[in-house]
Amino acid sequence: MNKIHPDILAFPDAESFKNIVEDTLKMALAKGATQAEAGLSVSQGLSISARMREVETIEHQQDNGLGISVYFGQHKGTASTSNLNPEAIRKTVEAACNIAKYTSEDLCAGLADKDLIATEFKELDLYHPWDITPEAAIELALECESSALDFDPRVVNSDGASVDMSAGVSVYGNTHGFLQAQHKTRHSLSCSVIGEADGSMQRDYWYDISRNASHLTTAKAIGEKAADRTVQKLGARKLKTRSAPVLFVPEVARSIIGHFTSAISGSAQYRKASFLLDAVGSQIFPEFIQLIESPFEKQSLGSANFDSEGVAIKAASLVTDGVIQNYLLDSYAARKLSLKSTGHGSGIHNLTLNNTGKSFNECLKTMHTGLLVTELMGQGANTVTGDYSRGAAGFWVENGEILYPVEEITIAANLKDMFMGISEVGNDIDKLSNIRTGSILLENMTIAGSA
Repeated sequence: MNKIHPDILAFPDAESFKNIVEDTLKMALAKGATQAEAGLSVSQGLSISARMREVETIEHQQDNGLGISVYFGQHKGTASTSNLNPEAIRKTVEAACNIAKYTSEDLCAGLADKDLIATEFKELDLYHPWDITPEAAIELALECESSALDFDPRVVNSDGASVDMSAGVSVYGNTHGFLQAQHKTRHSLSCSVIGEADGSMQRDYWYDISRNASHLTTAKAIGEKAADRTVQKLGARKLKTRSAPVLFVPEVARSIIGHFTSAISGSAQYRKASFLLDAVGSQIFPEFIQLIESPFEKQSLGSANFDSEGVAIKAASLVTDGVIQNYLLDSYAARKLSLKSTGHGSGIHNLTLNNTGKSFNECLKTMHTGLLVTELMGQGANTVTGDYSRGAAGFWVENGEILYPVEEITIAANLKDMFMGISEVGNDIDKLSNIRTGSILLENMTIAGSA
């Protein structure tokens, strides 16, 4: 089998893709469009999974697509194709133009403002194809799962281990004269196993993701951590209903910040569907809280020079001393709100919550007695009203020490109270997401369990 290697990926050079996008835009203008934008992406990858010490799946992926949006004044039409030959592209442009003729006029439609378009491009080092054969990737998946299955006799079954790698190039261009390509890679290793003791069963997992495969945690360490997390959950108990402090581990704590970013998104604001409506300038977190975007970090998962509309992305503070500084706006939402795009057409970029300098164990000591949440279930966060109620599992803590695992509980509060109730943010920062935070300690939540 071939190596997954830059030469094997068989991408034409970026100029070839730029030419396709440029020709697509010219076709749109020739058909009478006043403005147009197009995005092209091509990717290849390999996914391998192993289960119960045997290879389960080997999948090679190859995807490509071209999307075109045309504007006839304020009438917009959009079409896409996975076929990149000239005739297919011509028909796609025609389809977009025909659609625009039947759409209603929208005064907020159109390209991003020209003065906001990116003109400087930092080297972000996002492209690192994984030089590994499928045979070696199979061995890696098997090693990962075996290390989990051999970790403890109570690990009795497996959901499998997976090795995934992908490499791709994307090009965005518009009739403002913007035309840029981006090469990116993304690689991951994961494992999920099942433990059993005294007739009860538990499942847990662990994983790692990186632009550069050489930075991934070892397969053995990932498998062992998945197993350790699983066996720690065995013997879980129920709690009686109470109110208590709650400490969220980093991988679930980031969802709290995710609810904040959803509430300050431009679409939530102009639809008036947010509990943080018109909240810029308001203090919603304690004064020690800062939320900073750092989009130019090399090799980071959320790094970029421009958003999906070509708007320049900037390092920015979303929250300073607990006060909201800005909404997350693409061009359409910005016009709806009579504001300017903030470069968030493709979401946030390496958003980091500052920590209070305490380790995870120190956060446990500070909490003293309360609930450590390691898993959340359901979608019980309402960003229109701020009401929050989700199924949870984790551990009961007393005197700063973990006593026993707990399950079948629900935690509830209002998001505004949760934000203001943050008392500590640990320095155990999780960087496996666009939102990076350590453990978050909340002063109080309602914990619903058995009567």
